[in-house]
Amino acid sequence: MEKTEKAVAMHRSRLTTRQITKISVLAVMAFVLMILEIGIPFFPGFLKLDLSDLPALVGAFAMGPIAGIFIQFVKVVLHGIFRSWSGGVGELANFMVGVFYVVPAALVYHYKKDQKHAILGMLLGTVCMTLLGSFANYYVLIPMYSRFMPIELIVDMGTVVNPRIVDIKTLVIYGIAPFNVFKGLTIGALTLLIYKRISPLLKERH
Repeated sequence: MEKTEKAVAMHRSRLTTRQITKISVLAVMAFVLMILEIGIPFFPGFLKLDLSDLPALVGAFAMGPIAGIFIQFVKVVLHGIFRSWSGGVGELANFMVGVFYVVPAALVYHYKKDQKHAILGMLLGTVCMTLLGSFANYYVLIPMYSRFMPIELIVDMGTVVNPRIVDIKTLVIYGIAPFNVFKGLTIGALTLLIYKRISPLLKERH
């Protein structure tokens, strides 16, 4: 009996080690994708599209929402060490918005693992990222950014692409919220294209 318990403990340890390895690899991939950001012409200049939530979402689908959170966390820590210019505010924003997206999507998918629930999860994640991200930007993130850049300049970057943006509230409504919808749908579509191909590499084998 004692030998059996030890064997089970060792098996669980190996599984945990494999999961940590996979999370680490996905986090590094997410960090690289976070660097490769691109501007989208019809959104304010400070909003850059990166696909760093893609490895986090794939990992969360394969290993659960906690894995997705860890991938997001390690990704922004690496970015903060090697690439940060905003004193951690940009990394905090990326982490919060990413978690708002990945966790609801993974919870729905793990309720029933089929394509329908994957799509529903990603749509829910997009809604949560848009709504919660809007509140976070309005009340927390933009005021924190103002320590590095005047709020007027941030708003002006929005006005350039959309004259309806005249203050923080309209910046969030007409700039940040639509951007998060666009980002969520883009990452969701890419996840649908690649997940089935790579998920066998991420799922545990007993």
